[in-house]
Amino acid sequence: MGKHGHPTMPRLILIRHGETEWSLNGRHTGKTDIPLTSNGEELVRSLGQRIVGKGKMLDPDHIQGVLVSPRQRAQTTFNLLFRENLDEADVPKSETEQDVQEWDYGKYEGLVSKEIRERYKEDWDIWVDGCEGGESAEEMTARCDRVIAKIVNMTRDHHESNEEHRSGKGDVVVVSHGHFTRCLLTRWCELPLTDGRRFGADTGAITICGYQHGSFKERSLLGMNLFGEV
Repeated sequence: MGKHGHPTMPRLILIRHGETEWSLNGRHTGKTDIPLTSNGEELVRSLGQRIVGKGKMLDPDHIQGVLVSPRQRAQTTFNLLFRENLDEADVPKSETEQDVQEWDYGKYEGLVSKEIRERYKEDWDIWVDGCEGGESAEEMTARCDRVIAKIVNMTRDHHESNEEHRSGKGDVVVVSHGHFTRCLLTRWCELPLTDGRRFGADTGAITICGYQHGSFKERSLLGMNLFGEV
């Protein structure tokens, strides 16, 4: 049982991939498939040793599934966290999910914000304007809402059908990217996408979402940017 007599509810755990050369430089990295830096790999590996395992924050016994972006920086992060710290039989079931890849930056791919404003739009604001030749803010909102619907269905179905749900089983993990994590968190909290600017997601950081009062209609934020650079 959780607090106030409610059964333990499943969680949504958002993980941003580890450090890359472009994340260090502030370059918008959408579909460009670049690897983690050696430092990024080491930091993720170290984090996994601390938080992945039986009785730890990311307990495989409590995870029903992992959605991973198709980009190698996310795939490598998943492998370093889970495959290097668990026996193969304990590694959570994962699937590559196109809908959790990074914002499509279109013509802005590889540029820093200053360059985008100098070349294209002086007052450019991704949360309002989206990306020329890429995804609009409205398209990003719709994509996040699709992912949320999938996650809620996964957790609700597992919670209602599994007699062991009171032990906390049923968590869903998403291994993704900076802007996508901030967008998904914003929509999870039922806020307009523009409020995504108020949230942070450092490389390798973890954000935990959940539900209040035993209700799948009360989505909430439980912890943000854990193990980040703050």
